[in-house]
Amino acid sequence: MIKEKSFAQSKSSTVTSHFRVVLFLFSIALGLRLATGVSLADVWTFETPSENIQCTVGEDFNVLSDITCTIIERSGPPALPRPGGCRLDWGHTFSMRETGPAEVLCVQTDRNKGGFDRAEYGVTGEFGGFICQSSRKGLKCSNRDGHGFFLSRAKQSVF
Repeated sequence: MIKEKSFAQSKSSTVTSHFRVVLFLFSIALGLRLATGVSLADVWTFETPSENIQCTVGEDFNVLSDITCTIIERSGPPALPRPGGCRLDWGHTFSMRETGPAEVLCVQTDRNKGGFDRAEYGVTGEFGGFICQSSRKGLKCSNRDGHGFFLSRAKQSVF
């Protein structure tokens, strides 16, 4: 098993637009950092070798960390039924905190590929209260409560 932050050797201080939820949390942390002069959060990204699954992790030392992963191209039914009020993309973006259930988000999917650190197939990473396993079958991420998601082009699920 590869230790903490194995997917990303360098940490990113910027977050791309396709992770709006993480961007919001990052802006709050950045505002606190600027106000106090203390670094409160680390944010970094990784993707599978196919570049089809991209994730952003926000690790905060004072509150729960979070992870958001987007599968750009997928087939088959979504992991959960589309909520009635969802007018944006559904079934592409998954999110969770260190504890509690995983969620499917109703957000616009950014279909740009590349620019992320690579999580090679066969690698397991532990970071911010999460364990993610990258394999040829897909990406499986779980939190401390055992909740999580599995993403592949053919199937997506939450557990």
